[in-house]
Amino acid sequence: MANRDRRPAGGSEVNAACPCGQGLPYADCCGRLHRGEAEAPTAEALMRSRYAAFAVGDPDYLLRSWHSRTRPPRLHLDPAQRWTRLEVLDTDRGGLFDSTGTVRFRAHYRNGREPGTVTERSRFAREDGRWVYLDDDLG
Repeated sequence: MANRDRRPAGGSEVNAACPCGQGLPYADCCGRLHRGEAEAPTAEALMRSRYAAFAVGDPDYLLRSWHSRTRPPRLHLDPAQRWTRLEVLDTDRGGLFDSTGTVRFRAHYRNGREPGTVTERSRFAREDGRWVYLDDDLG
């Protein structure tokens, strides 16, 4: 299982910038969602929080924020893979009054010394009133 103690670089969890790229401290941004203190208000916010969960090594949050129909039974994160930057390319729906939405993004990472990117169009839906990740269309 991934190291759950990995937190954003640059200081303590309280002061470190959130990996999601919104410019807020992790503790006040995606950390609140990861700790279960808040829910993502939009599909994009959920996608950003899921990216941050990959970056800090929080597979439990990833599973909790996955739709029950498509959620895998377990998730293993590669501790050698370091997520370094997120670009949101496009969003479609996924707002406060929507029940579905899509977010297209590019996530940058390093695996050892090798850089890489993942470009994905993720689909989100509301389940029991909260946003969850449904599935993706890589490309």
